[in-house]
Amino acid sequence: QVLLVQSGGGSVQIGGSLRLSCSAEGPTFRFYHIGWFRQDTEKAREFVGAIDWTDSNTAYSDTVKGRFSITRDITKNEVYLEMNSLKPEDTGVYYCAAGRNFAAMTGGTGVDAWGQGTRVSVSS
Repeated sequence: QVLLVQSGGGSVQIGGSLRLSCSAEGPTFRFYHIGWFRQDTEKAREFVGAIDWTDSNTAYSDTVKGRFSITRDITKNEVYLEMNSLKPEDTGVYYCAAGRNFAAMTGGTGVDAWGQGTRVSVSS
């Protein structure tokens, strides 16, 4: 199994930037792709983006494409979500997730483990 521990987040003004980190631990973490989801109050959890652990291919939702980027540091077993040009609608709790099927994860399913979540608030 895989254990995910998140860090980062906080409050930022419109147009600002934040970076979230997700540290993966466990004997089989290298078999998992890592994705990011977010959820705001009274809204369903939505897919933000994901990185394929085998070839670093990435996928993003249309709402964040061009503003957010996902990278990884294999030496540290960490994945990062870099968020730029933040908007109020980016506000929410962000979760990193691990899954074995990259395509399923981009469709919002196939998640085997979740991070603890971290809040991002964007205001004027």
